[in-house]
Amino acid sequence: MESSSKGEDEVGGYNSSNVKKAKLQSTLAALLDDPILSDVPKKPTLSDVDTLISLEMGSAMRISVQKLDGTSFDVALMNSATVKDLKLAIKKKLIEIEQSKMGHRHISWKKVWANFALSFNNQKLLDDNSALQDSGIRNNSQVHFVSYVMSKDSQRHSKRRKHRFFHGLNKRA
Repeated sequence: MESSSKGEDEVGGYNSSNVKKAKLQSTLAALLDDPILSDVPKKPTLSDVDTLISLEMGSAMRISVQKLDGTSFDVALMNSATVKDLKLAIKKKLIEIEQSKMGHRHISWKKVWANFALSFNNQKLLDDNSALQDSGIRNNSQVHFVSYVMSKDSQRHSKRRKHRFFHGLNKRA
């Protein structure tokens, strides 16, 4: 008899756990609908919330990113962030924007970063390991997407030129 009452408690505990989770989700959804919290993502992670708290405390910065079509969006990063951190934040934000507008859509980020670079004050941010503050980027700065054209100093050709070069050799042979 004792074992059956214990089983009922477990089932009751399981149901009460689900009720608590449902209440928490509804409370969280109501909080996120508040206009004051409009900068919080719809499904925030702990790092998102931590960055936003740091932004309010002054140990993080908000950077505006302008796309090639003229539209822009904001990302929040810690003051010690690198160019790679900025690229990851841009990727996360654009995926979130695209999913809210169009549902799931795949973006080849390898191709994006192969063809475009980020620019601040007409200076391309090419070194992923450099700190944003070393480039002069501060709170409320604006970076732009620009076409990435390889310089002649690097002495490297793009894949397209390599293809044309070898294609031309094959035609002559």
